[in-house]
Amino acid sequence: MKLIQSRDNPYYKELVKLSRSSRHRSKVGQTLLDGTHLLDAYLDAGMLPQQVLVNSVALGNAEVIALLERATNIAVTQLDDKLFDQLSELKSPTGILALIDITQQDMKMEQIRFALLMEDIQDSGNLGSMLRSAAAAGCDAAFLSKGCADAWSPKVLRAAMGGHFALRIYERQDLRNIANEFHGTLLAASLKATRSLYECDLDGNVAFMIGNEGAGLTDELMGFATQLVTIPIPGKVESLNAAAAAAICLFEVVRRRNCL
Repeated sequence: MKLIQSRDNPYYKELVKLSRSSRHRSKVGQTLLDGTHLLDAYLDAGMLPQQVLVNSVALGNAEVIALLERATNIAVTQLDDKLFDQLSELKSPTGILALIDITQQDMKMEQIRFALLMEDIQDSGNLGSMLRSAAAAGCDAAFLSKGCADAWSPKVLRAAMGGHFALRIYERQDLRNIANEFHGTLLAASLKATRSLYECDLDGNVAFMIGNEGAGLTDELMGFATQLVTIPIPGKVESLNAAAAAAICLFEVVRRRNCL
């Protein structure tokens, strides 16, 4: 097992760039998974990391040891504890990081049955929660506009809790093209809508469009919707968090299909 103790180590400098720069992650097509849960989910999805990084504490952790046994023939590097802490954003690090390739499988629009389109979602927690909900609801794909947060950042990965590995994620998309090419019902929540989500047609192929946390969907993208819907809010609040709204919409599809 290789040991890195200096912050001047070229490989360590590369890891720092990956942990901090979305531009660098995009350039090299790699990112870091932080913690046992994400690596476990990655392995469960049938994928193997390029490299595993641990600190001294992890080597005595039974959960970490079990993960290392699953990641057969993968190089393991031990980092000095202080160096490791510089890479991990967890308040209580589990002592393991994994270097993975960011993969994006090709998928033709006619193959998509259930999707989520996200326009300019800028909060990492919201974006991760939406990806988690999309994966849990069984979506085929999630399409992110150029104005969205980096889907493969450490914060988004943590919020999605492994959803990345059960979902096709397409970043920096022109959502107008996606909406135009989608073969099915395209729904958007709007205060101008006259029909409730619970009254609308959700048969066949379905995609939901969710807009920016403050501004909502742009009028241009809203114009592609085949149905405008409202989510009834009987309580004394004006609106829902974007991630909550997305989850409600997605799981209404699940409820309908499971009840039929």
